[in-house]
Amino acid sequence: MPHARPRNQSPIPEVTWDSGLKEMNETWKGAIACLGVAVFFVMTIGIIYWQVVDQPNKNWILRGSTSGLIWERRSHSLVLQTLSEEKTLVEINVGNFPDMEQPFVKNLCWLNKTEFCYTWDATADLEISLEPGPSAGTECYRINWTPLHCKITLKDCFSMTNVSWYGGASIRAQRWPLNNVNTKSQPFVISNLTKNPTGYGSVLEKYFLGSTGVTVTVAPDVPISLSVESNRHFCLESPSSIAMVPLQYMVCISQNITSAHQEVGSQLSEQERRLPNTDILGLPIWRHYKAADSAGKMERGLRSFFNRLKRHHLGDGLIALNEHSTMLLSNADHMHLPMASRKMHALRHTRDLSLIKPLKFSITLSPYTSINSQLFLMSLQEGKENYWLSLQSKFDSHPTPLLTKWKGQFSVRLNVTNDAARSWYMDRVSLLWQRLGAQYVTFEGAEGNTFAEQAIQPPRELEGDKYIGIFALMAATLGNSTIISAVTRSNHLPLFIQMTPLQSDWSYAGLKGIIPSVLHYSLLGYNFFIPDAVGGTLANEFLTEEELYIRWLQIVTFLPVMSFSTPPWVCCDDWVLNLTRQYIQRHQDFVVPLIVKFSKEWLSWGYPIFRPLWWLSPNDPVTFTIDDEFLIGDEVLIAPITEQGQVQRDIYLPGEGHTWMDTNTAQVFDGGTLIRNYSVSLVEVPVFVKAS
Repeated sequence: MPHARPRNQSPIPEVTWDSGLKEMNETWKGAIACLGVAVFFVMTIGIIYWQVVDQPNKNWILRGSTSGLIWERRSHSLVLQTLSEEKTLVEINVGNFPDMEQPFVKNLCWLNKTEFCYTWDATADLEISLEPGPSAGTECYRINWTPLHCKITLKDCFSMTNVSWYGGASIRAQRWPLNNVNTKSQPFVISNLTKNPTGYGSVLEKYFLGSTGVTVTVAPDVPISLSVESNRHFCLESPSSIAMVPLQYMVCISQNITSAHQEVGSQLSEQERRLPNTDILGLPIWRHYKAADSAGKMERGLRSFFNRLKRHHLGDGLIALNEHSTMLLSNADHMHLPMASRKMHALRHTRDLSLIKPLKFSITLSPYTSINSQLFLMSLQEGKENYWLSLQSKFDSHPTPLLTKWKGQFSVRLNVTNDAARSWYMDRVSLLWQRLGAQYVTFEGAEGNTFAEQAIQPPRELEGDKYIGIFALMAATLGNSTIISAVTRSNHLPLFIQMTPLQSDWSYAGLKGIIPSVLHYSLLGYNFFIPDAVGGTLANEFLTEEELYIRWLQIVTFLPVMSFSTPPWVCCDDWVLNLTRQYIQRHQDFVVPLIVKFSKEWLSWGYPIFRPLWWLSPNDPVTFTIDDEFLIGDEVLIAPITEQGQVQRDIYLPGEGHTWMDTNTAQVFDGGTLIRNYSVSLVEVPVFVKAS
């Protein structure tokens, strides 16, 4: 039977201890929960405020001894600055990703002070390493972007704000600096400007130099596209592809622009530099491109032209023959025969070349052969289709030669990756050169990628500009008397470079583009070039106007070689013929010794022979944009007229602390001086020699 609890007789209600404690706990729990929510809310607001309002817009991600790399979150840029933040060296915009709104970039390589790593989820990996430069005053940052899937396009843009940029590629209308250039994004390879006028021209290096003392170099085997937007930026781009190609480049900083080029740009080639045959420097080149339909007419025309040069006291020069004239003169009908048959055939059919043997001349060849030629037909009969660039057929074991056009004819192109084809081609060239007794041989047609031009994926060994590189090495095996029309990564070879043809006008595609081209070629290490013929070769009219001819003549007088297409007695009055003789003599007596002298600096240190004014004034912004003056070494300044009808001009003399003597008046000026309205008659060119 259950025990009965006694009833409470007191008027005070009965309250048990456990029920009170329970009610008290519930109250405290609610209070604590409310407090937790409040604290969480305050922390959330604080974090948001810290991230959005109070978080600094830039963060140092790497620091060197003199410079550092900053992440600028608002502009999505990597900014290279001095440690004092007094000077911005370069700003690299990397905002090509859709989800770049990163308030803070955290280094995932947190244990290493010389590396920075970060990942944008499902987009790209970024790795930056701080590396020692080639000298004590240089620091370098190696930047490597890796896409995380095949649809990502990697694109970094280098700002032109307060920076003048140089280097890269030649273009149809050359500018100096390249801040004034506009080019669409396209593969950064040498193009045939005849087929692609907006492409990149015959001299190209993956090297860019900024006026703040910064350099940007891309490894030769890294495929990139380049675009330039005038006065805004230039962009390096690694397009999206299944291969997921990384974007890799090196940024180095030095004390100033001159030291940057001396320490980085002048050392682009790690191989020993060799001089070409400098005998050509003292020989004016006379292009003899007269049309002829037989070797006999060609020989008679050549002899007549030589006699005309002698009669006008212009005979000590080099006559240049084009490819058509070379083939006519060589009587090349038997060149396709086997070697033994060729020698017998040559004994019976070789023309008497005694008329041209005393002449100094150059011949021109190319890697192209017409499909109608006996040479090509014989190669097919002998089963040597692989001597030409070919496509592998799915239904046949024999490759199919790739058809292209060269000078209006359907042609095939030499397969430079085939050892047998290279040997066969060079044997033919050597035999022809020896037989004709030419002093120089010119190779044209190296530029352009035959596969890419037809939207065909090239084989790996011929991607990009690899054809040009192989062809340049082939040309160099003939010795140091070779001229070539396109080069890249070859400034150590003993080759002369034939400059791109120019228009017969005063534009940057004509006369005004000569000096920018000279500075560009020489900056990239190609000091031994042959400028386009006086007056230009891309003429809208039959004859060049007299003033243009004279001003053109005055500029090329101070370049390595003087080249003529139109003789002065054809275009101009007799007094211009006399003036031409005077300038040829001045070139031989004054300019050639200077080039030979400063070629020793190029051999030893890689310094350009033809230099921009900032070479002597690397901290003077005035010199960064001057494109109508140039230096020969450190000693001579040339300031020609480049505007039509102009008989006076402003001349800036660089090098504060130096003095310059005017060779026309013997007057001496201090470096850092701007001479306004300097008078220049039609027969004069301003030349200043450094006095101290």
